[in-house]
Amino acid sequence: DANRQISEYKFKLSKAEQDIMTMEQNIGRLEGQVTRYKNAAENAEKVEDELKAEKRKLQRELRTALDKIEEMEMTNNHLMKRLEKMKANRTALLSQQ
Repeated sequence: DANRQISEYKFKLSKAEQDIMTMEQNIGRLEGQVTRYKNAAENAEKVEDELKAEKRKLQRELRTALDKIEEMEMTNNHLMKRLEKMKANRTALLSQQ
């Protein structure tokens, strides 16, 4: 009976050792995954920061371009009015002659 218990305990011990090895392998695999996920998250944050900076830059450029367009439209309107006045003056001068 003692021999049976000894062999049963030996079997349980070897099974426990196998379980420990399997768990250690899983720990190693999971630690590798955690490292990869951390690196991926850090890279994603870096890319996000770069994209935010690029977006801010593009928005500044857009505002500048829109301001320039508005300025050019105002200048164009002013020049059109001056041209109309010059045409009217010319017509008035020609009709006086």
